[in-house]
Amino acid sequence: MHTEKELTDLEQRGWQALSTASTATAFYRDVLHEDAVMLFPGGMRLAGREEILSTMDAPPWESYALTELAVSLPADGVGVVDYVVGAVRGGKPYAALVSSHYIERDGKWLLYFHQHTPKE
Repeated sequence: MHTEKELTDLEQRGWQALSTASTATAFYRDVLHEDAVMLFPGGMRLAGREEILSTMDAPPWESYALTELAVSLPADGVGVVDYVVGAVRGGKPYAALVSSHYIERDGKWLLYFHQHTPKE
């Protein structure tokens, strides 16, 4: 399905953009919903486009791989992508179950909710 490819491509492009702060900021400024929320391990909660964008100066991911990608479309204009990520940042491995929820507005998918659950 075309929509499924659009959503998985957005996820791949997001991780790719996180290779440098300037690329990440430009990408996410365009794709984040104004009221977006992100939840990360350690109790980190980011709310709103501007707060999320203010964190884009984090060290870049050195490598990443997304596996077990699945897309569901629970309602018109709503898409959910979930997957497993294995990545390396600062020489340290990272693994998580990830879920991203998108809302379609004026023919464009916007990231509304994003969560990482650590994977042992």
